[in-house]
Amino acid sequence: MELDTGFAKRLDEQDELASFRQRFIIEDRDLIYLLGNSLGRLPRATIERLERLVGHEWGERLIRGWNDGWIDLPHQVGDKVGRLVGARPGEVIIADSTSVNLYKLALAALRMRPGRSKIVTDDLNFPSDLYILEGAQRAAGGNYRLERVSSPDGVHGPVDGLAEAIDEETALVALSHTVFKSAYTYDMGLITKMAHDAGALILWDVSHAVGTVPIDLQGTDVDFAVGCTYKYLNAGPGAPAFLYVREGLQEEAQNPVSGWMGQDRPFEFELAYQAAPGLRRFLTGTPAILSLAAIEPGVDLLLKAGMDKVRAKSVQQTEYLIALYETHLEPIGFELRSPRDPDRRGSHVALGHPEGLRISQALKEEMNVLPDFRRPDNLRFSVAPLYTSYAEINEAVRRLHTVVTEGVYEQYPVEAPAVT
Repeated sequence: MELDTGFAKRLDEQDELASFRQRFIIEDRDLIYLLGNSLGRLPRATIERLERLVGHEWGERLIRGWNDGWIDLPHQVGDKVGRLVGARPGEVIIADSTSVNLYKLALAALRMRPGRSKIVTDDLNFPSDLYILEGAQRAAGGNYRLERVSSPDGVHGPVDGLAEAIDEETALVALSHTVFKSAYTYDMGLITKMAHDAGALILWDVSHAVGTVPIDLQGTDVDFAVGCTYKYLNAGPGAPAFLYVREGLQEEAQNPVSGWMGQDRPFEFELAYQAAPGLRRFLTGTPAILSLAAIEPGVDLLLKAGMDKVRAKSVQQTEYLIALYETHLEPIGFELRSPRDPDRRGSHVALGHPEGLRISQALKEEMNVLPDFRRPDNLRFSVAPLYTSYAEINEAVRRLHTVVTEGVYEQYPVEAPAVT
């Protein structure tokens, strides 16, 4: 496929989601931002929401804001996120960070399967998730072991290997739905059934999927899930995360980090802890209201756009990027490190190159293109369907081609900066 700006412009003109781009802050029109899988853009409505919250709700109403609606925000926003992930009302709540939520649910799950000794994951999982699982393994005591099943190629999930590893000793299967490096996306229903057939529980991290990939937690009978909100949900840096517990498990699952917001009657200030009914028991400390409220505008935009349309555009844009790669980037040394099958691919495309680190630095410093770099040699290019245009994808490939063919990257050091 040629680097035809006219063709890219026509695609943008035909795009029924194109108008959503105007709902985000885009100050530098020359900047090509392909990092929505790490931090989404700022929705304009978020500024209005926070100005109202700070100026009126906090500034004027002060502590009365809690009874004006703050206390209900974890549930209110959680239910909206739940509509993006195929959950029933009352199955998703906003709380803490993804890592803290993962720890809570992993340890709760292990305690629900006494007598079993194995946690199954893969070597494509987000490293932080592996650290958390190791911590839950230690906290659970006993003879638990963490089995990491290896990907056959570093790109695709080891489905056959997981089928062999998940057995009667398995207490918990914990995986990323969309893999952070390659964007490989598991068949959630297939793997969940594997776990259940063996009597194990399953815990999905949907951080790199929510907001771009269809998720049906209820329809696939998932037990537990966690996810972040600052990627494709556009909630802002360090925004609180969400957790999901299937309705039928909520009374059995116990929060291992019990705190006053998860207490049945928190404002009775009783000295003995009694878990609240339902999902509220998985709250721990006081919700961070400013950052929690910032989640809602980005979620509202996705709900208005409709996940079917968002996914269709995501697939079309990643297919467009890969077609340009095949024509212009593969001949100059790049290698596709994402699945070619769009059904098994999330909303970012990974391209490998021996000089990936220096190329990424040149793109940022010289070409005003922001992807990210993941060792050993992966450049990740994310499309966020609500604000990424086809013209941006076209121009990003043009600039990337220039960086390599003109040797622009050669002036940059081989040492990595603190944040890549």
